[in-house]
Amino acid sequence: MRESFRHIERKRIFDLIGLGNAIVDIIVNIKDEFLEINKLEKGSMNLINSNESQTLLETCKVIKKISGGSSANTVVCLAELGNNVQFIGRVKNDQFGNFFSSDIKKSKTIFNTTPTNEGASTAHSIILVTPDAQRTMCTYLGASIEFESKDIDFNVIKESKYLYLEGYLWDSELAKNAFLKAAQIAKQSNTKIILSLSDSFCVDRHRESFLELIDNYVDIVFCNESEVLSLFKKDKLANCQGDLSSLCELVVVTLGSNGSLIINKNVIEVIKSITKGKIIDTTGAGDIYAGGFIHGLIKNYSLKKCGEIGSICAGQIITQLGSRSNIDFRELIKEI
Repeated sequence: MRESFRHIERKRIFDLIGLGNAIVDIIVNIKDEFLEINKLEKGSMNLINSNESQTLLETCKVIKKISGGSSANTVVCLAELGNNVQFIGRVKNDQFGNFFSSDIKKSKTIFNTTPTNEGASTAHSIILVTPDAQRTMCTYLGASIEFESKDIDFNVIKESKYLYLEGYLWDSELAKNAFLKAAQIAKQSNTKIILSLSDSFCVDRHRESFLELIDNYVDIVFCNESEVLSLFKKDKLANCQGDLSSLCELVVVTLGSNGSLIINKNVIEVIKSITKGKIIDTTGAGDIYAGGFIHGLIKNYSLKKCGEIGSICAGQIITQLGSRSNIDFRELIKEI
């Protein structure tokens, strides 16, 4: 594959800085009937308030708690692969906030954001896992909605190879402004900017501003098939090839069991999916794929190898509950 994508050669202190919602993931096993009773669409991400969160939790059995959020999952994956990475997200000085801070640091992810003593409580997401391993998220954004520029140390962005931005932040005007300021500083500093589109419903809400953001700042986009269709208002992925090729320097589209596509200008590389066992929970699979892929970019591997690493990491994470691997990713990718 002849690649026009240029990896970063200049030395930086950090490999990647990730901005995103700091969310405590609460994993729950349910049956399909639970979704019907609560009028939830399978596979969707639903924003809820604190009262709705409490009502759902009263009717569920919590299996696991993890320091999550889309960007955080990707950053932790990179940390576990041995990269020097930092996550920036807003938490309150409360039970969930203390758990998030303590838990994410276990992976050697740098997390220096000072907890706030005011405002909404720390965000959390109830992840409802059905027997088919699909996950439906009910998220209370809490403190994440109040994420703003003062929560960011912009100096670390200047000293990073990559800045990773989570599309979900676009739902808050304060966070959006912080997001844009970070992107501007990254561009001025020649820090490559990566955007995760996060969710097709998120794309529906912000389609035009996402396209403008990508055009002005973004070097790499991570997305799945439904997000692509939403972004370009198309009904088939095959009809999006021209749009994807011209979107930005590098676009990576995850396709679940059908693998992934790497679009580098007019060249497309097809990557097969890799499953490391029985599928238990697809939570965070796309985030972990992105972490594996970006690890390859940091190591200056070919784009094909980057995709293969992403597939191996994602193929492992779906065989267990939650988005933290119980097997060393570094051992897994030695086979490539």
